[in-house]
Amino acid sequence: MKQQTTGKRLFQYAMLYKKTIFIALVMLTIAVAAELTGPFIAKKMIDDHMLGIESPWVEVTEESERTVWYNDGFYMRSIHAAPDQQTGNEMQIVQVGRSFYAVPEHLPFDGSRTVDGSSILTVTQGTETASYEAEKLSQQQIFAFYQPEIKPMVMLLGFYVVLLIIAAFFQYGKALMLQTAANRIIQKMRTDVFEHIQRLPITYFDNRPAGKIVSRVTNDTEAIRELYVKVLATFFTSAIYMTGIFIALFLLDSRLAMITLLLVPIIVLWMVLYRKFASKYNHLIRSRVSDINGMINESIQGMPIIRAFRRKEQTAKEFEKLNEEHFTYQNKLLSLNAMTSHNLVFVLRNIAFVVLIWYFGGQSIGMAGVISIGMLYAFVDYLNRLFQPVTDIVNQLAQLEQARVASVRVFELLDEKGEVVNEGDIPRYQGNVRFENVSFSYDGEHDVLKNISFSADKGETVALVGHTGSGKSSIINLLFRYYDINRGQITIDGMNTNDIPRQQLRKHMGIVLQDPFLFSGTIASNVSLDDPSITDEQVKKALQDVGATRFIENLPQQYDEPVLEKGSTLSAGQRQLISFARALAYDPAILILDEATANIDTETEAMIQHALNVVKKGRTTFIIAHRLSTIRNADQILVLDRGEIVERGSHDELLQQKGKYYQMYQLQQGKKVSQAV
Repeated sequence: MKQQTTGKRLFQYAMLYKKTIFIALVMLTIAVAAELTGPFIAKKMIDDHMLGIESPWVEVTEESERTVWYNDGFYMRSIHAAPDQQTGNEMQIVQVGRSFYAVPEHLPFDGSRTVDGSSILTVTQGTETASYEAEKLSQQQIFAFYQPEIKPMVMLLGFYVVLLIIAAFFQYGKALMLQTAANRIIQKMRTDVFEHIQRLPITYFDNRPAGKIVSRVTNDTEAIRELYVKVLATFFTSAIYMTGIFIALFLLDSRLAMITLLLVPIIVLWMVLYRKFASKYNHLIRSRVSDINGMINESIQGMPIIRAFRRKEQTAKEFEKLNEEHFTYQNKLLSLNAMTSHNLVFVLRNIAFVVLIWYFGGQSIGMAGVISIGMLYAFVDYLNRLFQPVTDIVNQLAQLEQARVASVRVFELLDEKGEVVNEGDIPRYQGNVRFENVSFSYDGEHDVLKNISFSADKGETVALVGHTGSGKSSIINLLFRYYDINRGQITIDGMNTNDIPRQQLRKHMGIVLQDPFLFSGTIASNVSLDDPSITDEQVKKALQDVGATRFIENLPQQYDEPVLEKGSTLSAGQRQLISFARALAYDPAILILDEATANIDTETEAMIQHALNVVKKGRTTFIIAHRLSTIRNADQILVLDRGEIVERGSHDELLQQKGKYYQMYQLQQGKKVSQAV
C-alpha cells in the first residue's frame, strides 16, 4: 500500500507540470514516428527499386522517363505501364550470381537459378523445373535498366533525411522540456521538504542526527531527481518507441508481431522480480548513506575534541565500518544488476531472432516468392531497434528502485506531523506570565517538572537557578511551546498559551542562548535576520546598547563584515554580544537569557549588565544562570531541584534562608576567593 501511495504522490508532483510533460511527449511521438519510417523507406527502396528491375517488363509504344531502350524497343516495368501503351512483347531480368540475364517472357515461379554454357536459364523449385533462353546483359545495359529507379531512390533518401532532421529537432525539444519539468519537480519537492522541516516540532530533532535529516533533503531528493530526469524519461521514450515499433511490425506481419509482443509481459515480470530482491539492498544502502552523512556532520562539528583526545584512528575505524557495509551492499546490488540487465536482453534478443529465422525460413520453404528481401530487412531492422528501448528500460531498473526507496524516505519525512503555520498578527502582550501546577515529561513517563507554579508580572526579572538537570531550560522550552505541557497551564496576560498559535506566541519573545548561533551573512543581517521591519538604525542602536560597537568599528567592513558559518571568525564574547543585539532589536515583551553571560569576560559582562538594566524596563525577563552574581538584582529567584521549586524569593531573602541557594552562593564565593588568593 505504501508503494502505491508513493507512486501516486510522485505522479501528483509530475502533474504540477503536466502541460510541459504533455508537450514533450507529443514531440517525442512525432520524433519516434519520423525515425521509425526508416525501415519502411528501406523496404520500399530494396523491393521496389533496387530489386525492382527483376520484376516483369513490357514493351511500350512511347518513350518516357520510366522507359529503357532494349532490342530496338522501349521497355517499361509492367506495374507502371498502362494497358493501351503495351505492344504485347514481354521480358524479365533475372540475376544469377553476379550476372544479370534477360529472358523473353515472364517467369511463372521463382527458385534456384543456373545458367549453362549455351545461355539456357534453368529455374528449379521443389519438383518443378523450367528452362528459358537468356541473354547476358552488359554493364551499360544493366545501368540503363537501373536508370529509371535512381530518381525515386534519391527522392526517398531525401525524404528520409528530412524526417531525420525533423526527428532531431523534436528529440531536442523533448529532452529539453522533460529535463526542465524534472528539475522543476525536484525544485518544488526540495522546497516542500525544507519548508516542512521548518514546521516540524522540536521533538522530531531530539533523537535524529542532523546529518541524517540533511541526507533526506539532499541525497534522497537527488535520487528522485534522477527518477524524473533519467528513469521516467527513459521509460516514456522506450514505451513510445516500442509502441511505434509494434505498430510497424503489425503492419508488416501481424502473426510475427503477436509473437514479439510476448516481450512486454516478460519485461514486466522481470521488473517485479527485480524489485523484490533489489528493494532490500536499496533500503540498506540509503540507510548507510544517512549514517555516513550523520557521522561526517558529527565529526566536523567535533573536530577539536577528536584531535584534542587523539580519537582520529578510532573515528576513522568507525567511519570505515559504515563505509565497508555500504560497499558490501552496493556490490550485492551490482551483482544483481549484472545478472539481470545485459543477460536478460541478450537472451531475449537471441530468442527473437531464432523465432524470426524459423518463421521466415518456414514461409520461404512453403511458398515461393512470399518473403521479399526488403521485408526481411525491415523486420530485422525493427527487431534491432526494439531491443534498444528494452535495454534502456532494463538498465534503468536499478535507478528506478533506488529512486523509489528514496521517495519512501522523503515522503516519510513529509508525513511527519508539523506545526500549523498561522501568520496572523497578535497585539504585543504586556508580559504577565503565570505557571499553574505545570508538570511535564519528555518521554511521557518520568516528569522533569513537577507542579511548577509561579508568576512574573510585566517588567519583572525572574531568575532560574539550580544544578544541571533541575529543569531550568525545560521551563523556558514550555514557555516557548517547543513542547506542550502534560498537566497544568501556562498563561500570558491571562491567555492560555495552548490557545495561542506558536508563531504568534513567539513573535513577542526574544532569547539569548549560552552558545549563540550566527548564520552566514553579515553582522547586520545576523541582528535583523533580514526582517524588513527592522531598520539599519535599529540594528546599530541594538549593537550600541549592548556595547558591541567597540569591536565592530575596528573591523574592515564594520556592520557589513562577513560572518562565516556559526561565526567562527569571531570570539565567543563577540558572538554573544551580537546575539544580545538580535534579541534587543526585536523589542520582545518577554526576554529569555539562557546562560547568556557564561562566555563573556567580566568587563564585557559589566557592560551588558548596564545595557540590560536599560532594556529590561517594561518587559518581563527570565534569566537562567549558574553565575549567581549576575542575578543579584532579580525581582524573583526560583531555586529548582529535581524538577521542583524548592526555594523562591529575592537574593537577600534566599541568603537569609540559608538553604540551597545560600550553599550555592557560598560555594561560588569560595571559589572566587581561592582564585584571588
